[in-house]
Amino acid sequence: MRLHSLTLQAFGPFAGTHTVDFDSLCTDGLFLLHGDTGAGKSTVFAAICYALYGKPPGDRDLLLRSDHAPSHLLTQVTLEATLGGRRLEITRTPQQTRPKARGTGATLQSALTTLREWRHDASGQGRWEASSKSHQEAGDAILTLLGMSRDQFCQVVLLPQNQFTQFLRAKAPERRELLGKLFRTGRFADIDRWLLEHSREVQKALTAARSEVTSLIERIHQAAGDLDHEHPAPTSDDAHTLTGPTRTWATALAHAAASDLEEKTAQATRTAADLSTQQALELTVRALHQQQTEHRNAQEQLDLLQQQAPRQQELNNQLTQARRAGKLAAFVHAANTASTEHDRAALHEADARSHLASGHATATADQLTAAEQQLRAQAAVAEALLPEEATVQQLATDLERLDAERVESAAEQREARTWLEQAPARRTVLTGRMDAARSAEADSRHHATTLEDVRRRVTAAEQRDTHLAAVTEAEQHLATASAFTAAAAAAYIDIRRQRTEGMAAELAAGLEDGAPCPVCGSCTHPAPAAPHPGQPDRADEQDAETRHLKAQQDEQAVSATLQQARERAASAAGEAGDFPLAHIQAQCRTLEEELAQALGQAADFGTASEELAALEREHAEMTRKDTTAGEQLSALNADYDHAAARLKDLTTKLDAAREDAPSVAARVTELTQSADQLKTASEAASITTRTALERDERLAHAATAAQAQGFDTLQAVEQALLDDDAAHAVEEEIKQWSHQRAAHTAVLDKPELVQAAAQPPADLEAALALRETAAEQHTQAVAAATGSRTCSDNLTHLTTELDTRIQRLEPLQGAYDTVHHLQELIHGTSPSNNDRMELEAYVLAARLEQVVAAANTRLTLMSDHRYALSHSDHRAARGGRSGLGLKITDAWTGRDRDTDTLSGGESFFASLSLALGLADVVTHEAGGRALDTLFIDEGFGTLDEDTLHHVLDVLDSLRAHDRTVGLISHVPELRRRVTHRLHVRKAASGSTLALITEAAE
Repeated sequence: MRLHSLTLQAFGPFAGTHTVDFDSLCTDGLFLLHGDTGAGKSTVFAAICYALYGKPPGDRDLLLRSDHAPSHLLTQVTLEATLGGRRLEITRTPQQTRPKARGTGATLQSALTTLREWRHDASGQGRWEASSKSHQEAGDAILTLLGMSRDQFCQVVLLPQNQFTQFLRAKAPERRELLGKLFRTGRFADIDRWLLEHSREVQKALTAARSEVTSLIERIHQAAGDLDHEHPAPTSDDAHTLTGPTRTWATALAHAAASDLEEKTAQATRTAADLSTQQALELTVRALHQQQTEHRNAQEQLDLLQQQAPRQQELNNQLTQARRAGKLAAFVHAANTASTEHDRAALHEADARSHLASGHATATADQLTAAEQQLRAQAAVAEALLPEEATVQQLATDLERLDAERVESAAEQREARTWLEQAPARRTVLTGRMDAARSAEADSRHHATTLEDVRRRVTAAEQRDTHLAAVTEAEQHLATASAFTAAAAAAYIDIRRQRTEGMAAELAAGLEDGAPCPVCGSCTHPAPAAPHPGQPDRADEQDAETRHLKAQQDEQAVSATLQQARERAASAAGEAGDFPLAHIQAQCRTLEEELAQALGQAADFGTASEELAALEREHAEMTRKDTTAGEQLSALNADYDHAAARLKDLTTKLDAAREDAPSVAARVTELTQSADQLKTASEAASITTRTALERDERLAHAATAAQAQGFDTLQAVEQALLDDDAAHAVEEEIKQWSHQRAAHTAVLDKPELVQAAAQPPADLEAALALRETAAEQHTQAVAAATGSRTCSDNLTHLTTELDTRIQRLEPLQGAYDTVHHLQELIHGTSPSNNDRMELEAYVLAARLEQVVAAANTRLTLMSDHRYALSHSDHRAARGGRSGLGLKITDAWTGRDRDTDTLSGGESFFASLSLALGLADVVTHEAGGRALDTLFIDEGFGTLDEDTLHHVLDVLDSLRAHDRTVGLISHVPELRRRVTHRLHVRKAASGSTLALITEAAE
């Protein structure tokens, strides 16, 4: 990286526009940036960092916009530099507010980034060509060319003395954090984390496999029960017992279960034979017991029947009396029927008389008939007036109808007049809708034109995003090609260095005794150099150079493809603008919605016109309706008054005819009901007299017949009578008693029962007890055999399943042991890792060794060969991590010292050496890209005159290697020694820059 010029505009403390010509400033290879405190010396480097990365150095918030600058002057930084062999111009404008171009007030200015490259055409003419206007694209291109992040750039290009003094004296964790950022060793921590996660996953699978084996062990324990075995049961506490010992234990249990099954099966067979013997004995005893019980039950039942003989005699007498009374049943039934009919007629007569008026309650049948005829004559007179009552009801209905029609006509008249009052307002609304529709039609034409333009922008934005994706892909290819080129360059340089170092051996290979040496000319070769193992030759060097050139050509081809993609993307972006595709699509959708809304509103013109014409037609209809309703209302009022007068006359006439009844019809009904009640009472009285005579006659006949059959009264006959069911029941009971007596007598006469009764009583309970004991023993034996068989089967199955689980557990245990040991080794917690050093710390320790080696080349000169840095990887105190320790070796004492024992000046040049060494290593890590410009910030004031001269000599050596070194300091001695200076002056109106090339101010 080589700087050419830097232009600051309204940036930081600089109010105006200032340009730093680095080509002139860096002519001597060493320049000084000095000025008062707070003038803005560090702002110059901050502007360089902002131009390259879009952010100032560090994490602090730097105020980019100058408070001294006029409002119309935009804050802007332009840097011209050569990066990776390409001369670029980078211009960045941060987001800020500026005055509006028109009117008053302020508006927000978006952040802008432009990247231009100096190129030559076919005729050799040079010109600036636009490369990119995208923040992301420009940032990626610069990052690819520099090969280092912002943190690395700030740490390597700007060497802040105070930070490296802290680094020199820091503890290992703080030193590790800085080195990790610079060398980006987080990937090694990722490996550590991946191994930890993988170890956990394998441990999880191992735990699950162990859990399965442990679960099977528990199930085998449960299945085995109390089986005896000679092998101890495995436990989950010792993982090694879960494989081979577990197999042996489970197999022993299975064999024990098989032996137990054989023994219990033989026991079940023996108990089955004993059970058969006891069952046969039980059947014999049960048969004898059954015969003895049958003989005893028959004797007992016969004795009970003999005790029921008096009852049987009584039943025979009752059946004889019932048969005699049955001959008188017809006479008794006729007498009872006549009595019942007379009682019913008397109740009917009493009920009929209860509905009569008090004057007719005791009247005879003839008197009741005369009263009936008189009431029917009155009803005929009232019935003649019924048509007039119907006329009254019709007149009342007509009045209700006329009144409803009057109300309806009045409502129609009010409705028509209300509508006519509202019609002007509706006419105004419809006229407004028609005007709005005309305006919307004009808007729709404007929206259609705008929408067509936005749709073209959407198409362009889609093409822009497609090209940008192609640019991203090409950049990735370029990054890969650049990395490959860097690796090829490093390999080429390494082979060339090895060949150069071993050139003596290569020349020695061609020496011959007596022939002169091509180097010294001597013909004697007492100690020719021997080649090192793996010493490269000329062919190896040429192959490495060829691979390097091929990688460079591939990188250039990818770079050309990337440039074409960027040009196409820039062309599409020029038409689409900087807005995202989603924003333009949203704008397009908004315009489509506005156009649809305008078209919809414009389409309302025809609807509004039709509604206005309908309004006019309805206005004429409502006017006619108002006139018609008024005329109908007048006619209805006249009809209503006439009907009301006629109703009044008829009502007076009917009131006199109905007396206390609610209507004439009700009066006719009332008279007719009274006449019917009189008629019913007259007929009931006649029936009561007739049934009394019939009852007395039948009672006399029945009493005469009863005495002839030997019964004193009719009640005695009724008591002796039995219905068919009762007589049948008595006969059946007598028959059953005789039948049962004969049956039991036949049982007692059976020979086998007589023989069984003569024997001693059978002991069935004893036989049952013996049989139940034998059955219980057999059941227990069968259950034991079944349980043993189940146990044996389960153990056989579980042993097979256990063997499968153990086969899965064994490789998992080996895998876990391997990955767990590797993770602990990399993490620094394994006993095999004596230094407790993590992988990332190990890599950083190697980098730190390189940094210390590069730093010592400068520190030896700066300290007049007294001091040298040394890297220590000894374990820290109290078992802490090791690997990133730093010591200072004092040649005067021959001992190592802690770095915090150095004085202020010694700390400065030690930290400066460390910073320069770190810059070399980081540069090599970034791909070997040369950093032609370095800045060293402060710290020179702590040096004495001799040490300052030594430090400046070292800095001169940097200049000798085509590096430009910029010093930021207040030390006057530097102003005398450095002839090219950039003086920063501060003032109330803002800081300024002045280029000084004289030997002294």
